[in-house]
Amino acid sequence: MSSAPNGTMTMNEYTFPTERLQSQLRDPSRTPLVLVACGSFSPITFLHLRMFEMAADYARFNTNFEVVGAYISAVGDAYKKSGLVKAEHRINMCSLAVEQSSWISVDPWEALHEDYLETAKVLDHFEHEINTVRGPFNTPEGPKKAKIALLAGADLIQTMSAPGVWAPKDIDYILSNFGAFIIERAGTDIDEALSTLQQWKDNIHVVQQLVQNDISSTKIRLFRKRDMSIRYLVPEPVVKYIEEQGLYDEDGASSTHEAQNSKKAGESAGASSQNV
Repeated sequence: MSSAPNGTMTMNEYTFPTERLQSQLRDPSRTPLVLVACGSFSPITFLHLRMFEMAADYARFNTNFEVVGAYISAVGDAYKKSGLVKAEHRINMCSLAVEQSSWISVDPWEALHEDYLETAKVLDHFEHEINTVRGPFNTPEGPKKAKIALLAGADLIQTMSAPGVWAPKDIDYILSNFGAFIIERAGTDIDEALSTLQQWKDNIHVVQQLVQNDISSTKIRLFRKRDMSIRYLVPEPVVKYIEEQGLYDEDGASSTHEAQNSKKAGESAGASSQNV
């Protein structure tokens, strides 16, 4: 079986992954951009991976950003969501899913925490690691800090518009300081979702999904419980890992919580955004 060493890491052993972060801009006139997808990833699917590619294409053709890297950040076990397998498994599956990618990394920092971390804190972590620890990108025009942006499905914006789901201060902090690249999804009225977020419209980029894809982690878990094939819905190494570990089977093996999600207002993080 393929192994993914991040899954057995402890916080004392943690180092921020930078090996897939682009070292310099190909076009110095652009602003470096790092995409961060937060969510449960239980399990990661081809749609999660495809979102990065769609956002990168959008940024290249429609903005002055240049994508210099991307990260998957899975929630920790304290999220308390039904169907959420242990963080070790989710880190392993995400690591296996991006083995062949040259620019998408898995950062286990969030998942290694025992306490739940709000999305704002997670994005602050990336801001610190990339722009303070690593430092700005050197260009002929002078040093440029990377723009850190949240990558999510359209249902994230929908939850931000719903009263009581997010703390208003968290919405303002995330959309003012980081912004978001939002992938359109079937069943979500993006115009309605954006109607209450107009003050941040310049920092929200809506990416059209030209090839419709409604794969979700929820459906993958349902297929597993029904003993149905999940091949070609998730990466093959992830299929093998799920089967070998007996995840998402009828008995709910390795699930951290069977109770319904009990997140507090303002703590919907990326999980709702990924339909997980």
